[in-house]
Amino acid sequence: MPLNCTQKLIGNHLVFGGMIPGSEIALKIDQTLTQDATGTMVMLELEAMGLDVAKTEASAQYVDHNLVQTDSKNADDHLFLQSASQRFGLYYSKPGNGVSHPVHMQRLAKPGKTLLGSDSHTCANGSMGMLAMGAGGLDVALAIAGEPFYLRMPEVWGIKLTGELQEWVSAKDVILELLRRHDVTGGVGRVIEYYGPGLKNLSAMDRHVIANMGAELGATSTVFPADGEIKRYLKEQGRVNDWTELKADKGATYDVNEEINLSEVVPLVAKPTSPGNVVPVSEIAGTPIYQSYIGSSANPGYHDFAIAAEIVKGKQIAEGVSFDINPTSRQMLTDLLQEGHIASFIQAGGRLHQAGCNGCIGMGQAPATGRNSLRTTPRNFPGRSGTIEDSVFLSGTETAAASVLTGVITDPRTLGPKAPRVKEIKNPTIDLNLLDAPLPAEEARRVVIQKGPNIASIPVMDEMPDHLQVPILLKMGDNISTDEILAGGSRVLPYRSNLPEISKFAFEIIDKTYYDRGMKSVAQGGHAIVAGTNYGQGSSREHAALAPRYLGLRVALVKDFARIHWQNLVNFGILPITFINVEDYDKLQEGAILEFANLRRKIKEVNEFEISVQGTNDSIKVQHALTDRQVDVVLKGGMINWVRDQQQPVN
Repeated sequence: MPLNCTQKLIGNHLVFGGMIPGSEIALKIDQTLTQDATGTMVMLELEAMGLDVAKTEASAQYVDHNLVQTDSKNADDHLFLQSASQRFGLYYSKPGNGVSHPVHMQRLAKPGKTLLGSDSHTCANGSMGMLAMGAGGLDVALAIAGEPFYLRMPEVWGIKLTGELQEWVSAKDVILELLRRHDVTGGVGRVIEYYGPGLKNLSAMDRHVIANMGAELGATSTVFPADGEIKRYLKEQGRVNDWTELKADKGATYDVNEEINLSEVVPLVAKPTSPGNVVPVSEIAGTPIYQSYIGSSANPGYHDFAIAAEIVKGKQIAEGVSFDINPTSRQMLTDLLQEGHIASFIQAGGRLHQAGCNGCIGMGQAPATGRNSLRTTPRNFPGRSGTIEDSVFLSGTETAAASVLTGVITDPRTLGPKAPRVKEIKNPTIDLNLLDAPLPAEEARRVVIQKGPNIASIPVMDEMPDHLQVPILLKMGDNISTDEILAGGSRVLPYRSNLPEISKFAFEIIDKTYYDRGMKSVAQGGHAIVAGTNYGQGSSREHAALAPRYLGLRVALVKDFARIHWQNLVNFGILPITFINVEDYDKLQEGAILEFANLRRKIKEVNEFEISVQGTNDSIKVQHALTDRQVDVVLKGGMINWVRDQQQPVN
C-alpha cells in the first residue's frame, strides 16, 4: 500500500496501536523541545520521577520566553534550567540565543524523526520532514524519560500546492488563507501534509512559517517532505549528513484533500481577536496602527526580516508608530547585521529587541490601550500582547513593513508592481554556540540543581472521589484560549515554577473573582466549569490545567476540546467531558450544582452517562473519550500519581 509522509513517520515510530484514524496509538519520541515558560515544570517533574539521564536521541531546553529580568525570578529560573539541563543530559540554549523553533531547526532537526515539545508551535519543525508535535509538559517529561507518547491516530489532510506566490505575497499569507477557509478548528484531529508542484517555490523557512501556524488550525502536526530544498538548507547549516529523503509514495492517498493555488493567494490579515478572523488586507486598508511588530516563530527567517528592511530602507516610519524588530536567533541576527539590514531598520526609526519570543508572548512591547497593533506573530487572542484590552492584527512582513511607513494598514501591492529583491547570503553564519551540548553521564550525575526562592514543588493531588457535588464557577463561550485561562506576559510567567502564585492569575481575563471563589471551593469538594466549542485552544502551557486544578477544578464540561489542553486536563486528574446533546449547554447557568453519582464506576465501565442538576428535574447526558489508561490516570488524580504508582514494587 503506498504511504504518504505522515504515515511513514508514524509507522516507523509506532509502538502501540494501528493507523486507524481515531484509535489510540503510542509513538517512540526521538527528540524533545522545552522552553522556559514550560520547561521549569518539566524539570521539576523529571526530578520528581528520579530520572537519571535523558533517554531520547536529543532533548533541548531553550530560554526564549521569560527574558525580561525586572527582578531575580527569571534570572534564578534560568540558572535552574541550565543546571537541570546539565543534570539530566539535555542541550541548553542561553537567553538571547533565540526562539526555540528556528534554533532547533538550525541545529538539531532531522528528517524522519519525531519531535515532542512543550510548546504548541513545536509543529514548526514539520517543515524539516519531521513529525513534530506540541504537548503538555508532563507528556514531554515522560518522553524524555523514554516513555512513548500516546495520542489518537489523526486523519491526514493532504493539501496540494500548485502555482507560485505573486509579488508582495509571502508564505504567511498561505497559512492565513487556510485559516480564512477553515477557521481555528479546521485541523482538529488531523495532520496537515503539503505536497505538489508548488513546493519547489517554497524555501525551508517558508515551510517553517506555514507549519508553525498549523497550531492555529488546531492540527496535531504539519508535515512537509524532506526534499532537495531541505537538503540545501541542512548543507547551509553545515549539517548535510543529517539529511535523509522523505517523500510520499507514488499513488499515496489522504483522508481529506484540498488544493491551494499559490498564484491566487493575496496579502491577508487576521483581525482581532482570533487567527481565524482573516480577510484580504485590501478590505481593511486605512485602519490606523500604533505599532508594527516584525519577528516571532511565525516569521523567523532571514528573508522575513530582510524584505522588511528593504521596504523601509532610506525611508522614515510614520509619526506616532512604534516599529518593533524582534530577531529570532543570534545566528540570523548576525547575518542581518553583516548585510546592513539592521542599519536600515534603525535608520528608519525601528526599535531593536533581543533575540527571543518577546512581545509574542506578552513579554514586552505591549501596545497602548485602545490602539491597534499589527504583528507578524502567530496569535492575537485577547490579552496575549500584554495589554488586557488589546487590538492585535496578524499579517506577513511585507504588509507590516508597508503599513509602518503609512501609519495605517496598507496593502503592500500599492507600493509598486515589484517587491524589493533580497540578495541571498553566499556564506550564512553557522553559530555552533547556540546550544551547550549535554554533559557526559558521569559528570552530569555530579551536578547540583540550583533552585531559587521562587521555585515551589508540585503539591500532591488527591484521587477522583466517587461522588461529586460541584458548582459551576464559570460558564464560557466558544474558542476559549489558554491565554484566557492563564495569561502569559511579564506579570504572570515569572511565577511559572510557583504554582500557588501563578494560580492567582487563573481566568482573570474572563472573571477576576475566579481565584477567590476557586480557593473557597477547594474545602467544599471543588468545582466545575462549562464552555462551548474548541475549549483550550492555543498554547500548550500545562499551567492552564494545573492552576485551575490547584484551585479545585474537578470537571470540565464543554461542547468539545482542543487536543493539547484536553490531554493536560487528563494529566492533572481533571475529568474532561462533553455534551451529548449540545442544546443542554443552554440549560446550565453559573452557580448551578452538578451531581455525579458512582462516578468512578461509570467512567470505568461506560463512555456515556447522565449527571443531574441539583434542585431541578434536569439531567444532562455527557460522554468522555478516555482510554482505559487515561481513566486510570484521572481516577488516581493525575499522571504524577499514576507514574509514582507504576514505580511502586508489587508485594
